[in-house]
Amino acid sequence: MKDFLRAQLARYTQRLAELDFLLSREDIMKDMAQFLALSREHTDVAATASRFTRYQQREADLQAAQQMLQDVGDDDEMRAMADEEIASAQAELTQLEAELQRMLLPKDPDDARPAFIEIRAGTGGDESALFAADLLRMYMRYAERQGWRSEIVSESQSELGGYKEVVVRMDGGSSGGGVYGWLKFESGGHRVQRVPATETQGRIHTSACTVAVLPEPDEAEAIKINPSDLRIDTYRASGAGGQHTNKTDSAVRITHLPTGIVAECQDGRSQHSNKAQALKVLTARIQEKDRSERAAKDAAMRKGLIGSGDRSDRIRTYNFPQGRWSDHRINLTLYKLNFIMEGDLSDALQALRHAHEAEQLAALEVGNS
Repeated sequence: MKDFLRAQLARYTQRLAELDFLLSREDIMKDMAQFLALSREHTDVAATASRFTRYQQREADLQAAQQMLQDVGDDDEMRAMADEEIASAQAELTQLEAELQRMLLPKDPDDARPAFIEIRAGTGGDESALFAADLLRMYMRYAERQGWRSEIVSESQSELGGYKEVVVRMDGGSSGGGVYGWLKFESGGHRVQRVPATETQGRIHTSACTVAVLPEPDEAEAIKINPSDLRIDTYRASGAGGQHTNKTDSAVRITHLPTGIVAECQDGRSQHSNKAQALKVLTARIQEKDRSERAAKDAAMRKGLIGSGDRSDRIRTYNFPQGRWSDHRINLTLYKLNFIMEGDLSDALQALRHAHEAEQLAALEVGNS
């Protein structure tokens, strides 16, 4: 293990002792906010410190086994025991070091939050809108597999049953689920190559959609929007919803006048609930705009896996004739497209997360060299 990693882990052990002392004080319970904050930190620090303690134990076991191997002479049985322990300790140390490296990576505080997924049809006309519907179904099937809740916030349907634009909210529920943390790398341009349903001569067409994944703002930390900067319009919702939808102006569209950013919601049964949901989407979009502008000032934050942050960047290709799914950022190709479109995204998302972690580790090493 590199010295800078060992030094960082030693600080975790020291911090755990400090937290144990702070949480043992009787007066800490008088400030519940501080108590909860320290308790959450204790949980995170203890997990890392305990793995480092295990790593140190296995290091000692390895040294003892190597010493035994030198001391046993020609005793074949003892040599075999020493060899077995050395192999076991080395394998576990490799695994523990990888775990500890991941634990030391900077954590995005938004990773545990619910997320809004925005899917917009791009080039390709009706076929692009149909592909947007396929992407929505793919993400909602994945959410079902994860036990997440999904609800469509707003939609603009095309004539053939696709979507010109659709926004869905996903929430991991009481378990958290880390919705944004798993889906944030889906933002970008998604290209599809297939024979459209409207194609009469069997020719393969190329179409595209854009996907944007936004963390739902934490109400306690969300940016404050001046009500005078908002224009709120109500209108009659379209699409499914029965007589209630057709007879009341329950749908809400909110425009943030300084930026021109718009959000709307028509899925709820009341104007009040639609306004609250649209305001959440609007806040998420404004915060994402601020985040992108800050990132653009520091090119290093956008290189590699995350890219430029431009949602028109082509990040992925879905080739139906070949059954091929390709992510161009990490040069990963999987020949299981039918399964992926049914929501089997685990391999793809895990690979993206590991690639991002590898990039973070490389940056960490450069910063400590």
